Amino acid sequence: MRACPTCGTTIAIPWSRYSPTPWVVAKCVACNLTYLRNPVPYEALEEDFAWEKIHVEKRKLGGSTPLSATAKKLRTATIGIHRDKTRAYMDWFGRAGHVLDIGCGSRPRAPEPMVPYGIEISRSLQAQADAAMRARGGYCVYGAGAEAIWDFDEGQFDGIIMFSYLEHETDVMRVLRGAHHALKSGGAAFVRVPNFGSLNRRVIGPKWCGFRYPDHVNYFTLATLRDTAWRAGFTATLLNRFTLPVDDNLSVLLRKATA
Repeated sequence: MRACPTCGTTIAIPWSRYSPTPWVVAKCVACNLTYLRNPVPYEALEEDFAWEKIHVEKRKLGGSTPLSATAKKLRTATIGIHRDKTRAYMDWFGRAGHVLDIGCGSRPRAPEPMVPYGIEISRSLQAQADAAMRARGGYCVYGAGAEAIWDFDEGQFDGIIMFSYLEHETDVMRVLRGAHHALKSGGAAFVRVPNFGSLNRRVIGPKWCGFRYPDHVNYFTLATLRDTAWRAGFTATLLNRFTLPVDDNLSVLLRKATA
């Protein structure tokens, strides 16, 4: 069984109601992170459980409640991470920043004139992203994020985007430490993950939209995400504080300390 991806503790308490056979979801006894104890290999995520294949099936199962609709309305009405992403990325990373998107999918999220780079584990999506990024001076590499990030130079990036990515990564600390290495002094990383602490998850239980087996392998609350970030050398600022209790997602900005 997989040890805790944050602190390495091997003892965890199973969440039986969130563990449909054969999957085992459990809570670490040391740091309280909830995670999948028996994830599949990267190769299976690429082929048998690729996002493109399972996303449609997951949508058929539902997993939203009136609380989800309430959160969406609040996001629209409040200021912060839910404003225009183009302006947000420029504020965080600089108008002409070099930005790495881990788990980028088929296209760059960083707006022009930023220079986009990417890491993608799906071969078909990586090829599409690479073509689009090379047209703007960057490129996209194929591979697992925790390994591929170490191929970039130290201090190469002004910003890193991990949008709906960290919940998929089995080696959380390695990818975050790699992000710390690849960021310039004072650089930042935007992280968006499902919010395991949301009221919606507590109400809807096993059918909550944040559960996806087996490609979601980490289930963060604000406390466990901050603890994980701190262990990798980051401070974490919550971005969706107004909607957090009813929001199915958690958005934070990780800041690397200045030299």
